[in-house]
Amino acid sequence: MTAPWVPDFTSINFMNWNWYARRDLRKIHRWGAILIALPFLIVLISGLFLQLKKDFGWIQPPTQEGSKAGASLSFDQILTTARSVPELETAGWDDIDRLDVRPDDGIIKIRGTNGWEAQIDAHTSEILHLATRRSDVIESIHDGSWFHDKAKLWLFLPAAIVVTILWITGIYLFCIPYFATWQNRRNLALRKKKRRNKQRKEKEEAESIP
Repeated sequence: MTAPWVPDFTSINFMNWNWYARRDLRKIHRWGAILIALPFLIVLISGLFLQLKKDFGWIQPPTQEGSKAGASLSFDQILTTARSVPELETAGWDDIDRLDVRPDDGIIKIRGTNGWEAQIDAHTSEILHLATRRSDVIESIHDGSWFHDKAKLWLFLPAAIVVTILWITGIYLFCIPYFATWQNRRNLALRKKKRRNKQRKEKEEAESIP
């Protein structure tokens, strides 16, 4: 006797389900794969780049080390240094996307709105490294916001939902033959047991006749 919250798989005829389930789920897989092919390919390729961003400076510039730990530069000094770097194209704070202060490394990363990044010493304002930071762009491509503000919710999110559905239906298609085989073996064992019991009962009845 099984608990009421445990499904009784013995009462399910997987053989009857098998053909119809495979037919319908194959249709879901075929059309679902067509619908999400391009968004999923974009997410896959951009995700591979993001996995390797710490290993390739072309994607994300490697973090440098300053003269010593901590940071002593003022905001005015940081802005002055940023203005001295032509690649950052900085006229004011509006041209700076963000500041990434790394006290343990003794550096400050200045990221311009144009995609360039300058790493400076947090005490001397020396330019330690200057390069284009592509990881932020790849991240925006990965979540779809690079294409359009609404693409993230109206294209890439539905694509992720479809991928989840394909994963669930794929697991179902993979498992259903094993459930069907298990049920066939169980039914065969039950039939053999009933036949043996019937034969034993008939033999006992025959022996009991004088």
